Amino acid sequence: MANSKLRTVATIDANEAVAQVAYQLNEVIAIYPITPSTPMAEGADVWASENKPNLWGTIPAVVEMQSEAGVAGTIHGALQTGALTTTFTASQGLLLMIPNMYKIAGELTPTVFHVAARSLAAQALSIFGDHSDVMAVRATGFAMLCSASVQEAQDFALIAQAATLRSRIPFLHFFDGFRTSHEIAKIELLEQEDLRSLIDEDLIHAHRSRALSPDHPVLRGTAQNPDVYFQARETVNSYYADCPDIVQTAMEQLGQLTGRSYHLFDYHGVPDAERVIVLMGSGCEAVHETVDYLNARGEKVGVVKVRLYRPFDVKRFVEVLPESVKAIAVLDRTKEPGSTGEPLYLDVVNAIYETNSTLKAQNSKLIIGGRYGLSSKEFTPAMIKGVFDHLTAASPKNHFTVGINDDVTHTSLDYDSGFSIESDKVIRAIFYGLGSDGTVGANKNSIKIIGEETDNYAQGYFVYDSKKSGSVTISHLRFGSQPIRSSYLISCANFVACHQSAFLERFDMLQHVVAGGTFLLNTPYNTEEVWEHLPQPMQQQIVEQHLKFYIINANKVAHNNGMGGHINTVMGVRPLLDLIIQS
Repeated sequence: MANSKLRTVATIDANEAVAQVAYQLNEVIAIYPITPSTPMAEGADVWASENKPNLWGTIPAVVEMQSEAGVAGTIHGALQTGALTTTFTASQGLLLMIPNMYKIAGELTPTVFHVAARSLAAQALSIFGDHSDVMAVRATGFAMLCSASVQEAQDFALIAQAATLRSRIPFLHFFDGFRTSHEIAKIELLEQEDLRSLIDEDLIHAHRSRALSPDHPVLRGTAQNPDVYFQARETVNSYYADCPDIVQTAMEQLGQLTGRSYHLFDYHGVPDAERVIVLMGSGCEAVHETVDYLNARGEKVGVVKVRLYRPFDVKRFVEVLPESVKAIAVLDRTKEPGSTGEPLYLDVVNAIYETNSTLKAQNSKLIIGGRYGLSSKEFTPAMIKGVFDHLTAASPKNHFTVGINDDVTHTSLDYDSGFSIESDKVIRAIFYGLGSDGTVGANKNSIKIIGEETDNYAQGYFVYDSKKSGSVTISHLRFGSQPIRSSYLISCANFVACHQSAFLERFDMLQHVVAGGTFLLNTPYNTEEVWEHLPQPMQQQIVEQHLKFYIINANKVAHNNGMGGHINTVMGVRPLLDLIIQS
């Protein structure tokens, strides 16, 4: 039974949630900053400089190297001394660690790398999120555990640490860059008692006993010839066979403490679902709520959320599928050019083939794969419904894409872009600001205030391009009485605020506001003047949609109150609190 004590809640992003756990459970933290994982390293560095102790009362050694390759070498060396060691990375940074990752895994050395998964530079560099980096290291021998939300990211950071110590297999714990790493959400914090309950001190002592020492010398780092290398390579088999059970046990232990239940593969949907989507990462949350919406309207659909991707437990995967399923779409957030399919798709096809499941006897075309969300491309309920609809086609397209218009090789699925499942029970606000004008910072404060000082759940996601300072920022904030799974941008807002009047001519500010919604504009003009300075299409939108239109001269208010150019609090915190009170 779950622990019934009142738990501490916080409104934080996944980077902070993961870093808090990793800092508590390690003694050496080797870092080199790379977007979007940098805040994890920064947090650890700050806490160490403040002499904040870890779970055992010591101050972790936070070491910044000159590249991720140096970080990997530092981790390998520290692990050989018996130290509990971790790092945070992404994208090309992770790839620079590959040689050491093979060694760490080959030597059965427990550690956890926390990755804010990000696109690899192919035809161009991108700082945004997908799974191309983590999929590039899936052959290293690291176990791979994927979290889909801020709450899960915190919980899985602990589960990965507990599992690596028991299994001796190093873990890659990853979550979607930006979409999860930078999303602010209200979560229940893990307490130190939770950490102590899952981390077995005897396993730490066992890890230390395997350290290199002149007191008990061992031979490592040898060169092996054909007479023994093959045999030695197979000696790890039993460790990988045992790993899924170890992870599931850790998940169950955490569930007993917190009431949050996880499995290696979690199915959500009706028990007699005929169409199922399989995926991992933040997209699971959007599919989860879309499944609920469609099933409430008579559909028979479901979703399988992949948690432990490596080692892939074939038997557990097939067991979690409803016996009624007739068609499966496997969605990968990566592209592997030249392959017969993307990684997760191939694993699912193989799992069903190897287990001789009833699905094997059916038409193999009923298992199709597709790509979505590369470089943080939006993945919305409309696209998800489009995938489910496609599964009913007489000859469904395999190796499809969704969310783009592929007018070259014609892989794209059609979908109704106007389809929305935004709930009227959730307050949805969009803020347009300028990079470095404080809009994002103020909205983060608003989220924290509302999340921690009211009973509402809260979510904040902030859109800005790689130029950051000086470019447009769009803040998407949601509040409601129920948990929020909407891992996509707001398309139907109750409230829209424009912090920079110059944007009126550049952007369609009101394209996402609902009828009867509220529009707040920062402008130097008074009520008699402002209407004439609005673009004609905006005037028409305000009238036709019966919007409540408010203005404020936030620059003047800030100046009169000694705040300089910081208009963010004037434009953000108070209006949002008013919305909460009115609701």
